[in-house]
Amino acid sequence: MKSLLVANRGEIAARVIRTARDLGLRSVAVYSDQDIDTPAVALADDAYSLEGTTLQETYLDIAKIIDVAQRSGADAVHPGYGFLSEVPDAAQAVADAGLTWLGPAADTIRQLGDKISARRTALAAGVSPVPGTTDPVRSMEEVDDFVAAHGYPIVLKRSDGGGGRGIEVIRTAEDLKTFAAGHAMAGGDLDKFFMERFILSGRHIETQCMRDSHGNFAVVTTRDCSVQRRHQKVIEEAPAPFLPEGAVETLNAWSKALFDHTDYVGLGTCEFMLTEEGELFFLEVNPRLQVEHTVSEEVTGLDLVEAQFTIADGGTIPEVPEVRGHSIELRITSEDPAKDLTPTAGKIKELEWPAGHGVRIETGVRLGDKVSPEFDSMIAKLIVTGPDRPRAIARARRALGELSIKGIATSTPVLDLIMAHPDFDGTNGHRDLRVRTRWLETSFLPDVDLEKLGQDAAAEDEGGIAAALRTFTAQIDGRRHRITLPEGLAGFGAMMSSGLSSIGDNSGKIGHMEGAAAKRSQPRRGSRRRGGDAAGAGAATTGESLTAEGALQSPMQAIVVRMGAEPGTTVNEGDVVIVLEAMKMEKYIHAPAGGTIASIDVSVGQNVNAGDTLLHIDTADTAAAAEDTESTEEAPQ
Repeated sequence: MKSLLVANRGEIAARVIRTARDLGLRSVAVYSDQDIDTPAVALADDAYSLEGTTLQETYLDIAKIIDVAQRSGADAVHPGYGFLSEVPDAAQAVADAGLTWLGPAADTIRQLGDKISARRTALAAGVSPVPGTTDPVRSMEEVDDFVAAHGYPIVLKRSDGGGGRGIEVIRTAEDLKTFAAGHAMAGGDLDKFFMERFILSGRHIETQCMRDSHGNFAVVTTRDCSVQRRHQKVIEEAPAPFLPEGAVETLNAWSKALFDHTDYVGLGTCEFMLTEEGELFFLEVNPRLQVEHTVSEEVTGLDLVEAQFTIADGGTIPEVPEVRGHSIELRITSEDPAKDLTPTAGKIKELEWPAGHGVRIETGVRLGDKVSPEFDSMIAKLIVTGPDRPRAIARARRALGELSIKGIATSTPVLDLIMAHPDFDGTNGHRDLRVRTRWLETSFLPDVDLEKLGQDAAAEDEGGIAAALRTFTAQIDGRRHRITLPEGLAGFGAMMSSGLSSIGDNSGKIGHMEGAAAKRSQPRRGSRRRGGDAAGAGAATTGESLTAEGALQSPMQAIVVRMGAEPGTTVNEGDVVIVLEAMKMEKYIHAPAGGTIASIDVSVGQNVNAGDTLLHIDTADTAAAAEDTESTEEAPQ
């Protein structure tokens, strides 16, 4: 390889580009319209527009990415994580184009990337998965039968899910009813799910693995990723502490069996569940680089991206040094504690990263950037390493104290409380880790006043806006260029920034994007006014309510993933009318009152902010019917 295209964005794109530069490789970045001036794009030797704003138009369009690779002279494609990294057709298309794919082959991804096929592969390799099904669900009757056999709780997982997406924990018959209602929409998607017994209390343990084309295999380190919220990892550490006797040997043997059985060539992660009783169960293999690969690097000194380059070039895996010390990664996300940690957006007005011995920052943002709702809420990773776990925790708390991000709400106040909790830091007198995958939601967060925590953080957010920048970014013929103007012409540059869609500065999104977002949030023209009393019905039971105009608004920043109705449909109070996805978990939006869907104001795949109108419900007929009933009941006999 001589020239590498990075088919990703944010901190992972910057991470890969830096290693490419270390090795003397030319790097090519691709970007969506709103990413034209991000740090990763600026780091690359060359950068090309993907000409779009949505994931489907940009980072998920493999044809565009291959076209850019060929036009730019790149001979390899690194998918990072997320996006195309686990799409076998993408890996195959890159190979068919004569380019090197920085990941396992398409056939390997097919065996492991889909959770159902991964269960079958594990059984064939002699590895024990969590008890469950190996075939997709065909009907709700099958779900009922599984519950009858195993009892509650169970978990339904989308076979194509990842990063916590598509996981439905069913604890009661009412949960099952809600699930059935939500997934009977738009023709239904039950055949995308399989079932497992839900492990009530366990630790999420994984192995960072690598294997080359010569059959050499190694486990770099174990990791513990048990601090999770909504099945999304929050804190990860290496090596996994307090493992029972014999666990490491089993983890290594099972990981090797999985990689050998699939002829895996590249880096990947095997994930397992460790129960309270000490049982180990296989969960899945992630055939790509993981977000938390950094902690394995810190305790071994390896550059795992460099190892990917070596393996892809036909070389042998590097020798794994003995693990030294302990490393912890904390995911810094743009989530507001005052709003139940829902994703939020805004402009970064002040930014100070921590420093000192053992502190590493991986980020895709800088001062003056706008955090956009279009993509994942993670804005940085704080990786802290020490000679042992207690010292690593102490350094992490010190680093969190030095970290300052103003202008946007973040999860840092919650992370600090977690690090200080006796269940996590070991001061509770136990000689093991008391944190389990459900600990954050069932034990920790119920004792935290998130609203006050968020309000206190907001009260400290009084930093001034950074000084106006004088360097601008221009796009000419689909290619990114940097233009630095003399101070006297800075006003001209700012004028261009606000007036042309192809010019931007570090103040945030490109002009036409802001205009589109503003239009999207406006109410639909011609919507009729509705009665206030009927509009508010149902709020106490569903959590949602209608405005006086009959508008149902989004409770959070999210992505629209499914529709439960269409204009003209009659709905009852409590019916699922739309499904949103936030923090990689689905949220069902229920009709607060019965009525007729007058209009749907969003589309599937659209990003919405808290307060944006989703649809309108005409409750007039329902209210009139209710009034007629009341009149009849109150009429003298």
